[in-house]
Amino acid sequence: MLRRQGRGPATHARTTRSATLVMSAAALLWIPQAALLAHAVQRLAHGAGLQDMLAPAGAFLALGLLRAGSEAWGARRLFAASRRHLATLRAQAAQALAARSPLDPERLASGRAASALAEQAEAVLPWLVRYQPARMRTMLVPPAIALAVFYYSWTAALILVVAAPLIPVFMAVIGWRAKAASEAQLQVIGGMSGFLLDRLRGLSTLRALGAVDATAQRVRATAESVRASTMRVLRIAFLSSTALELFSALGVALVAVYVGFHLLGEIGPGSWGVRLSLAEGLFILLLAPAFFEPLRELAAVWHDKASGEAALEELEQLRHAGLALPGALAPQRQQLRAGRAPGAPSVEVEGLVFRHPGEAPLFDGEDLYVGAGEHVALVGPSGSGKTTLLSVIAGLAPANGGAVRIGGVPQDERAAAELRARMAWIGQKPHVFSGSVRGNVSLERDGIDSEAVGVAMHRAGLGHVGHATPGDRLGEGGLGLSGGELVRLALARAVCAPHAGLLLADEPTAHLDRDTAAGVIDALVTLAQGRTLIVATHDLALAARMQRVVRIGDPLTKRRAA
Repeated sequence: MLRRQGRGPATHARTTRSATLVMSAAALLWIPQAALLAHAVQRLAHGAGLQDMLAPAGAFLALGLLRAGSEAWGARRLFAASRRHLATLRAQAAQALAARSPLDPERLASGRAASALAEQAEAVLPWLVRYQPARMRTMLVPPAIALAVFYYSWTAALILVVAAPLIPVFMAVIGWRAKAASEAQLQVIGGMSGFLLDRLRGLSTLRALGAVDATAQRVRATAESVRASTMRVLRIAFLSSTALELFSALGVALVAVYVGFHLLGEIGPGSWGVRLSLAEGLFILLLAPAFFEPLRELAAVWHDKASGEAALEELEQLRHAGLALPGALAPQRQQLRAGRAPGAPSVEVEGLVFRHPGEAPLFDGEDLYVGAGEHVALVGPSGSGKTTLLSVIAGLAPANGGAVRIGGVPQDERAAAELRARMAWIGQKPHVFSGSVRGNVSLERDGIDSEAVGVAMHRAGLGHVGHATPGDRLGEGGLGLSGGELVRLALARAVCAPHAGLLLADEPTAHLDRDTAAGVIDALVTLAQGRTLIVATHDLALAARMQRVVRIGDPLTKRRAA
């Protein structure tokens, strides 16, 4: 998959280049069409009849059909290639987001990331489909037309060449403001998306604390900011189109004035010492608007360039922002390598160094060993590093130094993805997706059918919960389940992982009453039979059920099993 994506940009560039060249060549067909039309008019003026017009009309029609067909073919090919390229960019950004550590304090807000992937990324498509072909035509068509006009009249060509640079100069000046306005608009939209998502998640809290009206006012103010920023972008876009229309109209008018007075004999020079014929003058007049047409099209899509480049920068930021997990982009293997049994592995942490960005080291060259099949509790005050240590073991946070070995296998870029397949994580707040209980337990993993989900729920202690049968639906965030039932749902997910010989549990009994916590402890201990279990907890009852207790804050070099 990664190799195909790596070839994607080169393939897209080749396809885009060929499609835009065909579309530009189609635009150049207007030159022979204009010549045919001009000569036909001159022949009519000299008394030619209908029979004399059939051949030029047929050639004109054939060139028109060829032009239309070439533009349609190029447009379809360019759109398909651009859509595939955008899908690749989105997939790469989504992969990069999935590869970020959950402990990264600088990761982007979920609302902003969703807005960038779903909404803002669409601005890349007009930039690829409309701006890039317009830019190519601007580079090819006006010079070709200028040469054709120059062949008959250097004065008319000089008028076109002098008027043309004024358009890009003003477009560049306006474009700088357009890009800044587009970037500001994307920032405002991303901020509003993140704000809405956060407030929707906490709507019950806002309602309970009487903050709904204040939040509604904040949403209204944010929406007004989005409206104002959008109008700024539109004003700049209209300004660029107005500037272009002014200079292109002046250029065409000056050429028409010159040709008209030249044909009337009022202006003599400018045509290489020979007076222009009716056909030659009409040919120049027909080409003058076509000379400015690519420039007009470029100005019309100039705001697409600003929006597209701003969206590309946002996607690029998604791809490179934050801490990457070791081996996060490696393909997940469904089968373990030969010689690596799915049994309970040992866990060895040697010389661990870990620090959060801008902070003092949380662990500095310390060791920990957990034997195969051993059940260990990590205890200590809040902030001592229990969750961080579990995350480092699971490969969910990159260590700054030292080594982590699972079953004797180093957790490096090559083996991290495979090692994570041998683990099961039970967090403090298991995320529950909006959907069925069956889907939330199986997580769409291969080989987990309804029967396996039912067995897992029974082993996790959910078999007696009437509103949590496999066919029942759950709201986002676990709406409909209590805190203890959420933890049991996470236990059921672990039961459905037959190769998970290592269980990592982070405060599984936090915020639970004594009776509920006791049931969760029993289910966890039962699930951990024959597996290695490391649990971070403040619960003394849970710690007492473990075979060994490790206190975070003591020298880790003393934390080896006897």
